[in-house]
Parts: sequence; C-alpha cells; structure tokens
Amino acid sequence: MSRRTVRLATRGSDLALRQSEFVKAKLTEFGHRVELVLISTQGDRELRPFSQLRGQGFFTKAVQDAVLDGRADIAVHSHKDLPSAPTPGLEIAAVPKRIDPRDVLLARPEVAAERASALPIEPGILVGTSSVRRQRQLLAVREDLRVGELRGNVPTRIEKLRRNDYQAILIAAAGIERLQLDLSGLRVYPLPPELLVPAPAQGALALEVRRDDYELASLLTDLHDVDSYRAIAAERGLMSMLQGGCQLALGAYAEFESGLVILRAWYEGDMVLVEHPTSEGAAMLAFEALGRPDPARSQA
Repeated sequence: MSRRTVRLATRGSDLALRQSEFVKAKLTEFGHRVELVLISTQGDRELRPFSQLRGQGFFTKAVQDAVLDGRADIAVHSHKDLPSAPTPGLEIAAVPKRIDPRDVLLARPEVAAERASALPIEPGILVGTSSVRRQRQLLAVREDLRVGELRGNVPTRIEKLRRNDYQAILIAAAGIERLQLDLSGLRVYPLPPELLVPAPAQGALALEVRRDDYELASLLTDLHDVDSYRAIAAERGLMSMLQGGCQLALGAYAEFESGLVILRAWYEGDMVLVEHPTSEGAAMLAFEALGRPDPARSQA
C-alpha cells in the first residue's frame, strides 16, 4: 500500500479542501503518497435554493461517481451531506473523530439584544440560512424573526453578513473551526443542541471507498473513531427511517455516554430525548416517540 498513490475525491470549496487536507495529512503520516482529485458537484454549480432542486446528494453524488469509475480511491464527504440510503458499490470505511456539532448564530453587533434571550437578537431581523431544518427550528424558537435563503461557501456567507445583506446568519460551528475564520466585529452565539438540534452527522466526515477495496478499507481503520460512529449511526438511523436526505427538516444529535446512546431529535415541531444501549435501538425509540411519522411527509 505504501507504493500506491491514494487519490482523494473532494469538492473544491474552501471547507471541503480543508477537510481533505486533514485526511491527506493523516495518511501521509502513515507513510502513503496522497493526491487530491477536485470534483464539481451539482450543489456547487446550481445557484437556485436547495428547496427547488430535485433528488438528493447534491454535494456528494459526483464525488462518489469519481470513486466508482476509478478516477479516485476515497471520497471525502461532510457526513451530513450524504443521503440516508447507501450507494451501491461503495461503503463508509471510516468516520474520523467528530468536531463541534453545534449550529452557530453570527450577528451584526447593532442587532444584538440587551435582554436575556434564547437567541439574543432583536425582533424582525433577517437571518440567512440555506437549511430547511435551521429555518424551521429557528422560527419555532423565535417566530418574530425573518428567514432568507443564503447560499455560498462559508467565507462567502460571512462576507454577505458583513456587508449587511443579512443581519444574522446560521452556520455550522465545524466550518468555522476547520477554516479558522476571522469573526472579529461579529457577535458569536454557539447554540446548544437542546435549543437548535443539529443535522444528523453534523461536524463529522465520512470516508467512502469501493466495496471491494479491502486493502484501502483496512488502511482507513486508523482514522475511524468508534464513539463518533456510534452516535452518528443513531442520528442517521433515524434519518433513514424517515427516508430523508440532507434537506430533511430533521435535527438529530446523539452522544455515547456510560454505555448508552443518548439521542435528541426534532422533527415537525416535536422534540424527543431517548436512550438505549445500541444505536439502532436509540433510532427506533426516537422514531416511536415522534409518532412513527409517515416517510412520505419527509421527502426533501
């Protein structure tokens, strides 16, 4: 394996490249030659709101195709972008240790509210986000806010906030952490999962390989974090029961503590909290607690 150049398929956004550089650095430490294969995806090319796009896998399918047709060996994904159904011919060989899964509210200083609040910003301001989940949870917490569609990579979104296109925006803490972005002059409010439940697998990476590439799958074992995987398996297990993709209005966040998977979920205005020794059991308990929603309602 050390003589083989390992090719990582990745999107070309700043965040995707930073994530892939992390994987490249780890594999290089193990003594392997690594190169990046840049892929343009539907989500990168389309400027329409996500709600107007059909299907799933806007940011992942083209990257997966590069592995399936032999142009690359490993697909590096933001795990939350993957559809719930597995892709024939591929398998997730590793889930590295998850970083901060929370959402973050970034606000211009003039709209910060002095009074204590779950979201300390003034009523009526425009909050930007492209996520249906964030839009619906935000309005459930603060119906006095306005929501606007926000597209672009993470630095572009922050630039739109700075130039006052929006007075506040919602983004993932993981993107800020990985890119080490300058947030000077902005108010930064990390939102606890019990207030805004993150997307399933938010803050985690997924490394996919061809199902028959046993040698490469074995290599990636050193990058796999078991506790992160168990928590994410519960979150995505619930997502699978709802037959949804990355634009499903579902929040699901699990932690593995004292031998139990503790899963918090938000769907259609309902919040539930369950625990079970297994990821599968936690997902099923959450599905039951939500009233076994009809999957037909949850199509992205």
